[in-house]
Amino acid sequence: MADSAALNSSIRQITKDEVYDAVPPDDFSQMLEIDRHLNRSSAFDKIISATHDHFWDPLDKKYIDFESEPWDLDTMDLQPDEMVPALLTDYVQAHFEKHPELRIRFKNEIARWSMSAILHGEQGALNLSASLCHVLRDPGAQEYAANQTREEGRHVTAFAKYIIARWGSPLPCGSVLADLLQEIVHAPEVYKKIIGMQMLVEGLAMGAFATIYQRWNDPLAKKLTQLVMTDEAFHHKFGKIWADRTIPKLSEEEHNIVEDWAAHCFQTLLFNLVAPHQMKDIYVRFGLDPDKVMEGFQAVATDEARREQMKESTNIFRVLVKTLWNAGIITPRTASFYAMYVNFDEFKAEGDEMVGDAIADEGIQYLKTINFGINTGALDDVKASAIAAE
Repeated sequence: MADSAALNSSIRQITKDEVYDAVPPDDFSQMLEIDRHLNRSSAFDKIISATHDHFWDPLDKKYIDFESEPWDLDTMDLQPDEMVPALLTDYVQAHFEKHPELRIRFKNEIARWSMSAILHGEQGALNLSASLCHVLRDPGAQEYAANQTREEGRHVTAFAKYIIARWGSPLPCGSVLADLLQEIVHAPEVYKKIIGMQMLVEGLAMGAFATIYQRWNDPLAKKLTQLVMTDEAFHHKFGKIWADRTIPKLSEEEHNIVEDWAAHCFQTLLFNLVAPHQMKDIYVRFGLDPDKVMEGFQAVATDEARREQMKESTNIFRVLVKTLWNAGIITPRTASFYAMYVNFDEFKAEGDEMVGDAIADEGIQYLKTINFGINTGALDDVKASAIAAE
């Protein structure tokens, strides 16, 4: 097994299982070694084989039609008020009492920002998966990464088509998310890539998609997020396999490194991802002072408020903490930080099942009716679930 010295003396790979053995991205010669083909891991074979069960094509209308169900952004709310943090502030509420004609359009522009952030996150996942293809030495792990790259590619296409159908174009990536994605994609350490993207960003996505599926008013957004979740549930499992094979074998020093990296990513997302300073341009366009919005947001975004919000099973940050908890990454060293916002006893009672798993399973059954013409009763079940979600 290659150790950190084989890559770069300054890089700490913390590899505990040969399936995650990594080579330098610019050393293709190691991919031509005969022995690596003789020791292909079967750890990801089931995930790879299941790809056929949840195949879908964003360019094929039999899966999703982005030209269907038009939406009037001036009169129809895409999302409820409680999903727009700025509307919790007295300043923003008072502004739209004076200008009620702008309220719905403002809410829908915040939805555009959220969907654009998801699009940028999917682009990061695509590039990161491709980068794993360059460094993972095990052919099975490499095939899985290539498979995920293809799936992330269709997510980028699908979210771009949705945003174009609703708004014409996406918004730029917020600086906090952009910096974190850059950090994760370019990280030479495999553990940073897997924790940062396969566990945290993918976990964030599952929470966001479940929330959109359950609470948005747009049927097209519901359909899109469920289709994407049929893929993301498997991507999340890749991170869980890494954790099961790695975390129990870490020394205390190594665990501290991994735990601190996870806390760094979580804290960055928690305090900045939906903060008003990330979307100043939107406030200016609607006649709001970004500094006053930020002042109001800071007054309502207290630790107590965050705790209340995280009681929701689909809260994106609760999903992130549960992901780290289930993986065994959180120890008493950092538990007190997370405990400010979540109740770990609730996680113990809930078990390993993650939010969105049931939605993804229903979506897979629906895709089987299209791809294989089997389990035809599943279509009615999925339609009934979608109606219930509305």
